[in-house]
Amino acid sequence: MPGQIVHIEIPADDTAKGREFWGSLFGWQFEAAPGAPDYYMTRTSDQQGAAITSMEPGKRGTRSYFDVDDISAGAARVKELGGDADEPQPVPSMGWFATCRDPQGNEFGLWQTDPSAPAPTG
Repeated sequence: MPGQIVHIEIPADDTAKGREFWGSLFGWQFEAAPGAPDYYMTRTSDQQGAAITSMEPGKRGTRSYFDVDDISAGAARVKELGGDADEPQPVPSMGWFATCRDPQGNEFGLWQTDPSAPAPTG
């Protein structure tokens, strides 16, 4: 459903401590994401999940990802409205994401589910 929060990323310089805290707080069970070092995912419902990650050292604040029907159109719309959007990136066999910033500099992401998303080339 467009606009629904489908995923949040929680930065942690020490992912073991982050997983221990959030897992103890909500009973979440984390699994390492294949091909993504230091990225641990959990399902919070059938349609939503969260991750603990150290991919951006020193970063603070969670990043919410919102569902869109078309990742490219969503990223273009962010730009039309005065925000910033990075190029959409595939998550193999899962979908596409784009990290964005609103005109005030707040970070968020867009997500399009697409089981046919390819592995990145290069």
